[in-house]
Amino acid sequence: MYKLYGDMLSGNCYKVKLLMQFLGIEHEWVHVDILAGETHAEPFLTMNPNAKIPVLSIENNHYLWESNAILNYLAEGSSFIPIDNHEKAQMLQWQFFEQYSHEPYIATARYINKYLGLPADREAEYYGKQEGGHKALAVMEQHLQRHTFFLGEKPTLADISLYAYTHVADEGGFELSKYPGIQRWLKDFERIPGYVTMDRKYG
Repeated sequence: MYKLYGDMLSGNCYKVKLLMQFLGIEHEWVHVDILAGETHAEPFLTMNPNAKIPVLSIENNHYLWESNAILNYLAEGSSFIPIDNHEKAQMLQWQFFEQYSHEPYIATARYINKYLGLPADREAEYYGKQEGGHKALAVMEQHLQRHTFFLGEKPTLADISLYAYTHVADEGGFELSKYPGIQRWLKDFERIPGYVTMDRKYG
């Protein structure tokens, strides 16, 4: 059985939890307290020298880290990865977008505000993330005005990757009321069978 090391309030961990719920993958959840420095302890560093969650323990001391890599590993052969090569590339396109144009702004602003309590010495960084975050949301909004999910009528890993931090973007100061396409998509996503909320009781 898989072991997943993470924190359910982290979007990168939550996206893996969502996929496992959608696919009915049995696993043991191991909570990791990042604020207590547990990712920098030697036992954790043997699993991920980059000192970040999530980490998936597979078997025989094999570990996988980086959330989207874990998603692609677990979803292989499922409906969440398109069979068509071009569609699969589009899915990966949105996953790369999430990691490079979305997460560095929305997730970081959320972390500074929600986890750290918006300390004075990071206020400038927090407010500096707002423009980039809204730019990413605007790209998503334009696409979702014309598509039910990111690749059409069925959800893929692209949706899971982008849902995790988008649905709590307000915790980073990003008001979603001006993005009706995103709001509609969030509701559609939450109707996927097996959906669970971002709550530690599910960890």
